[in-house]
Amino acid sequence: MADTENTLSMDKIVSLAKRRGFIFQSSEIYGGLNGFWDYGPYGVRMKRAIEQLWWREMVETRDNVEGLDSTIICHPQVWKASGHLDQFSDDMCDCRDCKARHRVDMMEDPKVCSNCGSSNLTEPRAFNLMMKTFVGPVADDEHTAYLRAETCQPIFVDFHNVRIASRQKLPFGIAQIGKAFRNEINPRNFTFRSREFTQMEMEFFCEEADSMEWFDYWKEQRISYYRGKLGFGDDFMRIHEHDKLAHYAKAAIDIEVKFPFGWGELEGVHHRGVWDMSRHEEFSGKEQLYIDHDNHRKVMPTVIETSVGLDRTFLALLCKAYDEENLGEDKDGQPDIRTVLRFPAIIAPVQAAILPLSKKLSDNARELYNKLNRYFRCEFDVTGSIGKRYRRQDEIGTPYCVTFDFDSLEDKAVTVRHRDSMEQDRVAISELRDYLEKLID
Repeated sequence: MADTENTLSMDKIVSLAKRRGFIFQSSEIYGGLNGFWDYGPYGVRMKRAIEQLWWREMVETRDNVEGLDSTIICHPQVWKASGHLDQFSDDMCDCRDCKARHRVDMMEDPKVCSNCGSSNLTEPRAFNLMMKTFVGPVADDEHTAYLRAETCQPIFVDFHNVRIASRQKLPFGIAQIGKAFRNEINPRNFTFRSREFTQMEMEFFCEEADSMEWFDYWKEQRISYYRGKLGFGDDFMRIHEHDKLAHYAKAAIDIEVKFPFGWGELEGVHHRGVWDMSRHEEFSGKEQLYIDHDNHRKVMPTVIETSVGLDRTFLALLCKAYDEENLGEDKDGQPDIRTVLRFPAIIAPVQAAILPLSKKLSDNARELYNKLNRYFRCEFDVTGSIGKRYRRQDEIGTPYCVTFDFDSLEDKAVTVRHRDSMEQDRVAISELRDYLEKLID
């Protein structure tokens, strides 16, 4: 029986994430640092799997998208051109009584403290979200720099370098995965809104005349990705069409998912027009026009953007996968509740767990593990009863447990337990790799 909306809470997600080594509070032994999170052994496995899935979907399977890995610190003028230094801010206020700090647009009543109910608030004031640092030996205005607030701006700046090196012609895209930083007033909802996070973005450069067709194409591609690759259905995902657009945009949608705290944005697909390229041409003094040699003309590239947070994708998968299944009563007459993470096998941190029924079989089972681990994300586990090991693998979302028993020595076969149904199949060891590949892919 699936965990209902009422019983699934962020507290359960946070507790399991720590207990099973997915996500920890950064610097926890010093009291933690709000808005910063560390990914543990299983978390980093799954995070890399999500990255690899997105990269393969967006770059490796396409001949019109190139990759980039740019620096976190750019020339300060990049952020002047993008508008971040002048406009990238939120209004905040402080409660004079309880000292809580609030982002005004997130308050139910901007005149009342949502923490203590006091109306003794300071006047709202703008708070720039850029994280400032210094480059060089002196910490002064001349040496001020900023950690990037988004990964797309370096893509625009490197447009011509990438185009020339890859010999691409319009239309084509540039994608990258990387860290971004925002000095959020009030980080909240676990990893949903953090101060340090990872973005996966693709900027697609095209001509204005074809831009809406490309916007529709990428919108459908990204929706299909979530439905087909990650299994997001209509009960978990919805599409929000923007009514109000940025002054430079022609169209925009958000792909939203249903978290325990409500609907939240996961990915944006935006028609950014020629704003970005024009601004960088203006501020750098370097021409950003694309030269169409075939038709002897110059074109300012129009940009279609797909931008998704890796941490939010991880959190969405974690929330969607969490399930508590009532299996009846245990031997003591108490409810037997199985906690299970029903991850898609393609991104599960462990895809196959190799479990010797007895420690006496460890050498044989280890040999099987060494073979399979070259092709799948595997784990070898010999500690505890087989039932406890199954439950442990359920909690980390392992879709298939492979048990090597005493019969395996004779019949050269193993038992494969399916996480979701708990059904078991007897599979010949010689056929096991093909068997798992079909299930996982």
